[in-house]
Amino acid sequence: MTPAELASEHERRSARAALGPRELAELHALDFIDLRATQVDRLAAEMLPLDLLVRSGAIPYRVVDGRLKVAISDPREIAVVDELRLVSSNPLDFAVASPLDIEFELRLLARAHEVGERAAAIEDVLPGSFEESADVDTDGPSDAPPIRLVNSIIVQAIEDRASDLHFLPQGDALVARLRVDGIMHEVERIPKRHAAGVISRVKVLAKLDIAEHRLPQDGRFTLRPKSRDALLEVRVAIVPTVEGEGAILRLLDKSRRAPTLTDVGLSNDMQMRLEEILYRPTGAFLTVGPTGSGKSTTVYAALSDINRPEINIVTVEDPVEYRVDDVYQVQVNNRAGLTFATGLRSILRADPDVIMVGEIRDLETAKITLEAALTGHGVLSTMHTNDAAGAITRLNDLGIEPYMTGSALNAVLSQRLVRRLCLECREPYELSRRELEDYGFDAAGIDAGVSLYRRRGCPRCTKGYVGRIGVYQLMDVDEDIARLAVRRAGHAEIVAAAHANGMRSLWADGLEKVAAGITTIEELVRVAR
Repeated sequence: MTPAELASEHERRSARAALGPRELAELHALDFIDLRATQVDRLAAEMLPLDLLVRSGAIPYRVVDGRLKVAISDPREIAVVDELRLVSSNPLDFAVASPLDIEFELRLLARAHEVGERAAAIEDVLPGSFEESADVDTDGPSDAPPIRLVNSIIVQAIEDRASDLHFLPQGDALVARLRVDGIMHEVERIPKRHAAGVISRVKVLAKLDIAEHRLPQDGRFTLRPKSRDALLEVRVAIVPTVEGEGAILRLLDKSRRAPTLTDVGLSNDMQMRLEEILYRPTGAFLTVGPTGSGKSTTVYAALSDINRPEINIVTVEDPVEYRVDDVYQVQVNNRAGLTFATGLRSILRADPDVIMVGEIRDLETAKITLEAALTGHGVLSTMHTNDAAGAITRLNDLGIEPYMTGSALNAVLSQRLVRRLCLECREPYELSRRELEDYGFDAAGIDAGVSLYRRRGCPRCTKGYVGRIGVYQLMDVDEDIARLAVRRAGHAEIVAAAHANGMRSLWADGLEKVAAGITTIEELVRVAR
C-alpha cells in the first residue's frame, strides 16, 4: 500500500472513530435506541450475565417474540457481538445506543443486584397505627420468595428516594413501579404466579385482612432500615382491580426535619414578601396547587420560619409528614372520629397563636379555618386549585360568605414542582431568538443571550435529574382583591387585578430557574403549561 493509500485509510478510520451512535447505527443498518426514553425490561436485562454485560458495554432491554433485543455502543466490536450470541439462549437482535446511557442502565442493574442481596437489611418491621406496634407474624419462613421480593423492592424504593411504591396487576405480571421526583419508573415485573403472595405479604405487614379480595383496604406499618438512620412510615392502600389486587405504598420519612423557605426554592424577593405576610399576627395564608405539587412541604417551611418560643403553634394534619419541635401536632384519625373539623374545634380551645390545617377539603373545615383567621389567629393551610386566584373562587364555591373570604385571606401561594438538573452531567445549549421569544424570556425580563442547559444522564442521577424544586406564584390579597372577592368577581377579573398589583406567573418564575440552569424548559412546559 502506497503512503497516499495509507494516509487515506487512516483518515477513513479516524472518521469512523468519531462517529456518534446514530451515525454508527445508520452505517451498520441497525436501529438506534434512546435508552433515556425507553424503559429497560429488568427481566430481559437479567437474561445475560451482568459481568459479561459490563465487560461488553451492552444492555438487553426487551424480549419480542422470543428474540432478545440488546443495545450496544459499538457494533464494530465483532468479538463482543459473537460472545453475546454464544452465551445467550435466545436469538439476539442488536441496536445501537449511547455509551453513557448503557453505562447508566448497567449501574442501575448492578445496584438492583446489590439491593437484592441486601433485602435482609430491613429490620424491626412494626405494623399498626401511630399508637401501637407489634412484631410481624410472617406466616412462614423469613426467606420465603414473596417476603424476600417485597423486602428487596422496598429497599430499592428507599435507596432511590421514592415517595411511592406501586404494585400494579396486569394480564401476565404484577408490575412494581416507583415514583421518584414525581415520575413513575418500572423497576420489576413479577410473574403472575407470585402476585398473590406479594400482595398477601403487604397485607400482613399492614395488618390487613388477607382473606378479603373484593373491597379496598387501608393500613400502615413502620420500618427501620439498617442502611439509613431513619424511621419510615409506610401507608398502604389495597385496590381491587379487574386484573387482580394491587397495592400502593407511600413512604414517609418520619425522621426528616422540616425544610426552610430557602430550601423549597423561593426567590429572594418572593421570600422577603412571604416572610412579611407570615409574620402578620392574624389572617390566613393558603398554599395551592394540584396533588403532589409540594404544598405541605412549603407550609412546613413557613411554619419553621415563624416558629419561635413566644408563640403557641398547633397543627391538625393527615398525615404528620414532618416533626417540628415546640409545636403541638395532631394526627387526623377518621376511624376514631377525629376529622379536620373536629380537630380544629378542639385546638381552638388550646390557646393557639398560629394554627396549621393540613388541607381545606369541605365547607365545615373552610368555615372554621377562616373564622379562626378573623378572630385573632394566624392560619396556614392548603387547597387544591390550579392557581392563586382560584383559591378565592374555590372558597366561594364551597359556600363561604364572600365577605369572610376577602377579610380573612392575607395571601395565596400557588406552586408546582419541577425536577432539578444534575449538575454533574447537564449540557449547555442555546435557543434561537425566535424560540426565546416564543417561550417568553423577553417578557419575563430575562436576557435573551442566556445559555440554557439540558439533561444528559449519568450514574449519579435519574436520567439527568436529581431531586425537585418549586416554581411559585404569590398573590397578596390587598384591598383591591378583597373587594373583588366580596362581590364574587370572576376568576379572570381577579387574575387581571393581581397581575396589575405585581403578581408574577408560575411561568415567569420557572423561566428564571431555567435561565439559572436549575431545570429545563421541557420540565417547565410539562408542569406549568
